[in-house]
Amino acid sequence: MPELHRVAVLIPALNEALRIRGVVEAALALCPNVIVVDDGSDDDTVACIADLPVTLLRHARRLGKGAALRSSFAEALRQGFEGVLSMDGDGQHDAADIPRLLAAAGRHPGDIIIGARLRKRACQPGYRRLANEFGDWGIAWGCGYRIADSQSGQRYYPAAVCALDAVPGEDFVFEAQILISAARRLGSGVVSVPVESRYGPGPHGAASCPGFRRSHFRPLRDLYRITSHVVAQVWTRGNVIAEYRHTRAHPPRIDDPEGEFATMRLAPARSSTQ
Repeated sequence: MPELHRVAVLIPALNEALRIRGVVEAALALCPNVIVVDDGSDDDTVACIADLPVTLLRHARRLGKGAALRSSFAEALRQGFEGVLSMDGDGQHDAADIPRLLAAAGRHPGDIIIGARLRKRACQPGYRRLANEFGDWGIAWGCGYRIADSQSGQRYYPAAVCALDAVPGEDFVFEAQILISAARRLGSGVVSVPVESRYGPGPHGAASCPGFRRSHFRPLRDLYRITSHVVAQVWTRGNVIAEYRHTRAHPPRIDDPEGEFATMRLAPARSSTQ
C-alpha cells in the first residue's frame, strides 16, 4: 500500500466556492499533501482555501479539466510523489474512500485505481447512468478491456502514468485518453473500487443529493467528444472486430475483498494490450 506521505491528493476546481473548503479539509485530514488547481474560477474558490496548507496552482483563464490534471501531474512529479489521488472539488467524491483506493493500489501495483460509483446507484440520475454505460463501452474498446465506471474522476494514478507525455485530449476527453494511453503504452490495467454515488441537481433542477452544484459534465456534448475521439483511434489501429472481441473477453476488474459485488468478481488475470 502506498504510504500517505508519498502520495498527493489532486483537486481540480472551477467555481467551487460552495464546497471546496470542506473537500480540501477532508482530504488534508487523511493526506498531508494536497494540490489544488484553480482553473480560472471567477468566484471565491481561492479565497475559501487561502489559509489551508495546500499547494495552489492557478490558471489565469479556464483551460479545462485535462489541463488542470496535466498541471497537477507535473507538480506532483516535481515534488517526487510516487502516485496521486484525484478527486473533484464539488464534493461528489468522499475523502473517506482514500484509504480504500490506496489499499487497492497496494494490491495492484502499476494499475490505475478508479472509485467506481457502484453503491447506491439509485442516487445516480437515469440519464447519467445510461451515458456512463455508453462511455464505458467506448473507452473499453480503446483500452482493450472492460472497465467499471470509466467516467469517474476519483482515481489513483501511479507516477509512471502521470509521467506519460503527449497524451491527447482536452476537458473530460483527457480522463478517457489517459486510461487508453496507460493501457497501450505501459500495459497498465484498471481496477475499480466500489464507492457510493453522490450527485447534484439533475437536468431539471431537482437535486438527487442536496447541496451539490450542477455537474460541469454535459452527457451529450462530452460523450460525443469522448466517443468520437476513441472511435478514431480504434479505427486507425485496424482489426476493429478482433479488437472488440478481445475487449469483450476481458471483464471489468473489481477490487472487492468483502464480496459485496459477487457477480462482478475480479478478473483472474490480465494480459498486456500493448
